[in-house]
Amino acid sequence: MDFALSEEQQLIRTAVQKLCAGFDDDYWEQCDRNQTYPQDFFDQAAKAGWLGIATPERYGGAGQGIQEAALLLQEVAGSGAAMNGATPLHLSIFGMHPVVKHGFEAMREKYLPEVVSGKLQVAFGITEPDAGSDTTAIKTFARRDGDDYIVKGRKVWTTRAFESQRVLLLVRTTAKADIAKKTDGMTLLLAELQRPEVQISAIPKLGRNAVRTCEVVFDDLPVADCDRVGEEGQGFKYLLDGLNAERVLIAAEAVGIGYAALRRAVNYAGERVVFDRPIGKNQAIAFPLAEARTRLEAAELMVRKAAWMIDNELPCGKEANMAKWLAAEAGFFAADAALQTHGGFGYACEYHVERYWREARLMKLAPISQEMVINYVAEHVLHLPRSY
Repeated sequence: MDFALSEEQQLIRTAVQKLCAGFDDDYWEQCDRNQTYPQDFFDQAAKAGWLGIATPERYGGAGQGIQEAALLLQEVAGSGAAMNGATPLHLSIFGMHPVVKHGFEAMREKYLPEVVSGKLQVAFGITEPDAGSDTTAIKTFARRDGDDYIVKGRKVWTTRAFESQRVLLLVRTTAKADIAKKTDGMTLLLAELQRPEVQISAIPKLGRNAVRTCEVVFDDLPVADCDRVGEEGQGFKYLLDGLNAERVLIAAEAVGIGYAALRRAVNYAGERVVFDRPIGKNQAIAFPLAEARTRLEAAELMVRKAAWMIDNELPCGKEANMAKWLAAEAGFFAADAALQTHGGFGYACEYHVERYWREARLMKLAPISQEMVINYVAEHVLHLPRSY
């Protein structure tokens, strides 16, 4: 086994760190407080070619793998940008994964170069108010009308809907009552968002406020047949193809947030003097930070293993899910320890750890809850009876 980064991967890390150095913690705090989308950061990342890191070269991308994409997103989150910085890039890198794998060639040629350049931003419309983790229970329906689909329904937790021109939308094209298998009859559409048939409203939330998350209502939205991803009725299968990659990228971001929080905590513990001694001398301060570092390094290894398996086309449902679980736990543990290290000042925005804490907490919920990961491990790894 070789645990060292390749020369190319090290160059990626160095270049991303250089880009992120131009956007400090105060920039991200202001974006979060004002709910301002970090368009200038996004534009610079696009100009540097990072949005296309995992897109095939023939569509203008760099043709790299999930290992490189995970490294990129970990560095962005770890710079202090956390999820406010990582999410816009994540959605462009991963959001079009079903199109890359299953879209018709004309669709790839039309849209992928636009995404790579940053000219086209795409949201992800999967979750519904009454479906949650049970994706097969979605009700948004697309009926045929000549060469178009007419979409009616509602999605929630659609991130970046205000800024995106299109949304990768999972809909039912066959009623659930008319299918033999509950995962059948769902289709992916690359639909327009900024149209009069679409109503977008922000969902007030705990963190990652620079990137708004929305409820989106579709009231007879027309979508051309040429904007269908792959075959009709196969949308759920297409989504499953990308789940492992998504969990690895989210895990990398969680690790990055953990390292950002730990860096600030260690610096504060060495500088803050109480009772004539740096607080870092106290084991009650030092030990949780040492434990946080240990947890983060262990999670990072699992992330790298799962990413390597994806790039080598090996089955890795176990590793990807475990990476997401471990990284979410480690990232939040580090952020919580960092906030505690700062004492009362940890609650103050100027020290930034409260922002890391709010954003790290998200990773235990999205894109899949910790409990559902454990369900997966119990059923598919331990082969215990399914619990739901």
